[in-house]
Amino acid sequence: MCQGSCDKECRNGPQEAFALFLNYARALHCPTRWVIIRIIENSRISTHEIFEKLQQEGESLSKSGLYYHLSELEKAGIIELAEYREVGGGAPEKVWKLKTTKLTINLIDEEI
Repeated sequence: MCQGSCDKECRNGPQEAFALFLNYARALHCPTRWVIIRIIENSRISTHEIFEKLQQEGESLSKSGLYYHLSELEKAGIIELAEYREVGGGAPEKVWKLKTTKLTINLIDEEI
C-alpha cells in the first residue's frame, strides 16, 4: 500500500482491492482448501462428510485441522454455514455450502 512515497494520490479503491486480494490469497494459499471447495461444490455437505471425503482423497488432516480450514474459508467469504443437522443424540453438525463460485478483483479504479 502507498505510504506517501509515490506521486499519485492514494484512493480507497486500490487499497480496498489490495485488501480483498490479500483476504483471498490468505484463504486460498493452501491446496487442501481448494480440495475442500471442490468437495463442497454445488451441494450442502456436513463437516463430517467433508472430513470423510478428504480422507478418501488421501488428505491426512485432523478434525481440528479441518475446522481451522473451514473457519478460514468462511472468514474470507468463500463458504458459509447453510444449516445445522441433527445427528443421533449429539450436538448438531454444521452443514456448509459455497457462498460464492467466482472471485472478482478490480485491478484499476474504473471511475477514473
